[in-house]
Amino acid sequence: MHLKSNLKKKYQRVFEGIAKQGDATLLNNIYTDLYITQGGSEQVNTEHEVRQIEVTSRRHESQEIQVECTHLFKPGKDKKIKTVLTKGVAGIGKSVSVQKFVLDWAEGKENQDISFIFPLPFREMNLQDKEKQSLMDLITQFFPETKGLNLAKRNMYKVLFILDGLDEFRLPLNFKDNETLCDVLSPASLDVLLTNLIKGNLLPSALIWITTRPAAASKIPPYCIDQVTEIRGFNDTQKEEYFRKRFTDENQFKEIIDHIIKSKSLFIMCHIPVFCWISATVLQNILEMKTNNNLKNNQSNDASKTLQESNTEDTPKTLTQMYTHFLRFQIQQSRRKYDGEYTPDVSWDKDAILSLGKLAFQQLERNNVIFYESDLEACGIDVYKASVYSGMCTQIFKEETGIILGTMYCFVHLSIQEFIAALYAHLFLDIHKKSVFVHESTEQDSKKETLTDLLKTVVDKALESDNGHLDLFLRFLLGLSLQSNRLLLQGLLTQQDENDQSKKEIVQYIKQKFEANLSPERSINLFYCLNELNDQTLVKEIQTHLSKGSLSSAELSPAQWSAMAFVLLTSKEEQEEFELQKFKKSDECLIRLSAVIKNSKIALLNDCDLTDRSCSALATVLASDTSLKELNMNNNNLQDPGVKLLCTGLENLKCELEILRLSNCSITEEGYKALASALRSNPSHLIELDLTGNDPGQSGVKELSDLLQDPNCQLKKLRFLGTAADKACQDVNRVLGENLLLLRELNLSELGLSGLNKLAAVLQDKHCKLNKLILNNSDITEEDCCILTSALNSNPSNLTELNLSGTKLRNSGMKIFSTLFKNEKCSLQKLMFNCISITEEGCAALASAFNSNPSNLIELDLSENKLGNSGVTEISTLLANSQCTLQILRLSDCSITEEGYKALASALRSNPSHLIELDLKGNDPGQSGVKQITDLLQDPNCHLKTLRFLGPAADEACQYVIKVQGENPLLLKELNLSLHELGDTRVNQIAALLQDKHCKLNTLILCGCCITEKQCFILTSTLKSNPSHLRELDLSGNKIENKGVKHLCDLLIDFHCKMERLRLRGCDMTDEGCSALTSALKSNPSHLRELDLSENKLGDSGFENISNLLKNPECKLEILALCKCSIKEKQCVFLTSALKSNPSHLRELDLSGNVLKHTRVNKFYDILKESRFKLERLRLRYCAIKAEDCSALTSALKSKSSHLRELALSGNELGQLGATNLCDILMNPQCKLEKLELVTLYCTAVTV
Repeated sequence: MHLKSNLKKKYQRVFEGIAKQGDATLLNNIYTDLYITQGGSEQVNTEHEVRQIEVTSRRHESQEIQVECTHLFKPGKDKKIKTVLTKGVAGIGKSVSVQKFVLDWAEGKENQDISFIFPLPFREMNLQDKEKQSLMDLITQFFPETKGLNLAKRNMYKVLFILDGLDEFRLPLNFKDNETLCDVLSPASLDVLLTNLIKGNLLPSALIWITTRPAAASKIPPYCIDQVTEIRGFNDTQKEEYFRKRFTDENQFKEIIDHIIKSKSLFIMCHIPVFCWISATVLQNILEMKTNNNLKNNQSNDASKTLQESNTEDTPKTLTQMYTHFLRFQIQQSRRKYDGEYTPDVSWDKDAILSLGKLAFQQLERNNVIFYESDLEACGIDVYKASVYSGMCTQIFKEETGIILGTMYCFVHLSIQEFIAALYAHLFLDIHKKSVFVHESTEQDSKKETLTDLLKTVVDKALESDNGHLDLFLRFLLGLSLQSNRLLLQGLLTQQDENDQSKKEIVQYIKQKFEANLSPERSINLFYCLNELNDQTLVKEIQTHLSKGSLSSAELSPAQWSAMAFVLLTSKEEQEEFELQKFKKSDECLIRLSAVIKNSKIALLNDCDLTDRSCSALATVLASDTSLKELNMNNNNLQDPGVKLLCTGLENLKCELEILRLSNCSITEEGYKALASALRSNPSHLIELDLTGNDPGQSGVKELSDLLQDPNCQLKKLRFLGTAADKACQDVNRVLGENLLLLRELNLSELGLSGLNKLAAVLQDKHCKLNKLILNNSDITEEDCCILTSALNSNPSNLTELNLSGTKLRNSGMKIFSTLFKNEKCSLQKLMFNCISITEEGCAALASAFNSNPSNLIELDLSENKLGNSGVTEISTLLANSQCTLQILRLSDCSITEEGYKALASALRSNPSHLIELDLKGNDPGQSGVKQITDLLQDPNCHLKTLRFLGPAADEACQYVIKVQGENPLLLKELNLSLHELGDTRVNQIAALLQDKHCKLNTLILCGCCITEKQCFILTSTLKSNPSHLRELDLSGNKIENKGVKHLCDLLIDFHCKMERLRLRGCDMTDEGCSALTSALKSNPSHLRELDLSENKLGDSGFENISNLLKNPECKLEILALCKCSIKEKQCVFLTSALKSNPSHLRELDLSGNVLKHTRVNKFYDILKESRFKLERLRLRYCAIKAEDCSALTSALKSKSSHLRELALSGNELGQLGATNLCDILMNPQCKLEKLELVTLYCTAVTV
């Protein structure tokens, strides 16, 4: 590809510092990575670029996000990167970075997804404003090999335009008013082409990289830029890397780098790659000259001396010395190369330097760095001379030829232009005895200017400058006034006879300037000026104070204060932390050292007697490009005015402060509002704010608390409390993830109380607005009770709810808390004290306290405490109090019986108007106790709406029964829910009801309720837990089967079970279930009186088991029903045998529905004759009994031993004869039969 090949040829070599003369070097051999950071202010930085470098050198790299040059267009988190703006001061390496980027692409190393890269330097496009052309025409002029290329084809090519040197562009770039252009083939002015390209109207998918000096960055609107980067030049590591690449000789490298590091100003300037090159050039030449001189003079010992040790007057330590040496060496080099001169002295071309100096000075005043023919001609330089200059001083003034522009000129670096301008000012003064700042038309034309006059004039002009654009010019001007530096320019500058006197005068003049109220930046530059004059007196004074540690008591002059700032800022040690107390606790000290604070990460200004005066200075710091991340202003009387001033800095978008401490600063609501407003304006940086010990009122706290709801606010710690209280807040935040001061409710249940002292400190603080405190299940001790009550007594007005349930409060703890309840300011409305191990004694203390202060309490929970009737009686005294407004009272599981219920009922009758909910679950009052309370509901004065004896499930059952039967089951002895299909949920609810102590049911009838084996298990499990009341259970008609019967057996074997009647008719039981049942009844046989197993297929073994049960002498069964059990002869034998062996208890036997043949039935009739057989009722309905069977029956009935009183034979085929014989027997005086059922009627015995 021709484009890549041509770009590779063009960019593979670099002329370090020069434009066209000398030997070129392969870029890859000398290239050193630059420190590039993401982001940067979008505002114009008008500060002198050398001052920016000095500030950058002190900036902490950890604050910034580093970007690799090759990854400029790597997509960000939220969007793709299409347009990048890279800022950097002159000579920092912007163009070299562009060159390296293009070369890596052209060599196939990086960014190969890009199809075409078009580098378009602004300086080469400057003179195209009058010619209209299309974008494709412009590209073709720069890159002829692209002719015929169709870039407009959508998404076919990925293209990158590199627009290098925006600051050198002389067209306005009118983004607002320029016409919109979308066609790459449509001609337009260069300004229109570029604005539409940058906006994305032309080639919307194209990538764009713009480089510029900071002052010109604002030419591009922010909405056109996706990412801003800044080239910071070399960091400290990269400086060393540069010199190591430049000097392969290790000794030479170490000597040079050591010299540069020891000179702070030189080391700072080495952030600029061009200055590294200048320094390397100068110091290498000095070393080579010394080595050559020593060899000539056979001074081998001197040859080993370092730059610092030998000929110190010749080794540059200041900027002026470095640039003077550089100028000398470059002119000497050019003389040797072009004229063959090898003399140690320099042959100066004064006219040439005057012309060049005039150009440098005039363009410096106009802030221009690129010059064209017209600029040169205005200074009397023709094009030929310009070429001569660039040939003579290739390292100082350079000539470049653009592809379409022609020739342009510039100095290698802005600082060289400023040095030449300063040199011109001295030459002008030498020749004309005038200042370069005095125009011909002024009255001072005839007056001779002295060097001192010139220096004073420039000092004043530099101090008047807002952006410091003359700062470096002033340094060079002062440095060139020294005799030692002028000696280096011998033959060019005249030697001043009064040089020493001039130096003293200007030094004194500069020191006097410190008395004025200078900005820190201007003061610091004056110290750099004194450094150029080799005056260290002020600095040494301060260093003496610092070493003695006497600054806190010393009275310093303004000059000394400025010296202090300079020393601290130029110290080799990083100023991570600034502590004002080490200097002087005053507003003046803070204001004087504000530049040091600006350079520090942490400023400790607490306890320094500061006022709102300091806040104004700090606001300026916060609104600037500062390193400051943490500011501590604790214990200063700033008040609201001071905080408001501070907020003007906080609200500035440049402020990146993360931690601000303002505890005990006398701030009120007004100050809090100002802080909240500032943080809303700039919410993204501050993460911690300490306002402990101020008195903002509720609205002040709310102003800042509401701020935390702002999704843009990054505030993580908002501290209003003292140390202990704040620790409690942090603990709560760590455990619950919430700020305690923003909570109305605090729940520390089951979390332990190791920090109760800290929590108490929060509760008594005026910032605390906690309404609800939950400490249930905590290991609270008696000592904890004292701490907590003391805190709440000191600030009792906010807390309305206290939950100490599940703690070991006991009676002693309750007595301690009762002192709080007596406090008239106590606002507690709800108390949760369930399961706290109190008894009657604790109840008495509680009731007594609230009887003296009863008006606030509306809810009291004392459940699961063994209060007993005596404790409830104490509570009843409170309920009876006419001032008591208690609405909810919970006394579940408190061991209350009928007596306690009566006390409650009596109290509520005497004061019935407030209580609306009463919970008495889990007590055992008997039905009379329940009735005492339920009767209250009939009282028209009673407002009780919720009366709870049961748990939720049991209560549901209760409501269901009331709905079905219209009666409260708690007042019933018998519950019949037959023929209601209950289901799992309802059975569970009924089970809960049966389990409750309030339930006194004797009889439970659930016939035909579709109860399953599972539900049977639920019921029997429940009845096992409360078995003593139930006497009768009827589960007939439910298909519980053998498994269900077995569950029932678990109940029957319980010795607490007092079951007397059990009916399991039609339950699908077989011999297996019957075996389990009879076994259970044999193990606990003494209570059961009635058993109905009718309509079950019991089988032989089933009847055998029943028979064995009947034989048991402990069996007290009186009623046995075995209807429709398909009794066979063998089973009859079992039954009659059992009745014969233990005949005395059974009083009723029902065998209806079984086919009893002649032999089977006669065996039963024989038993009736036995006197021990006490059977009184016999039911043989539908048993297939014939007339012939009646004779045996009548015989038995005539027997004196028969006890039978009732006989049922309906449904049998007795015939007329059988019926007559049976009726006749009733007339027999020995017959005891009272009822005879033959059809559907009863035959009543006739008394004879």
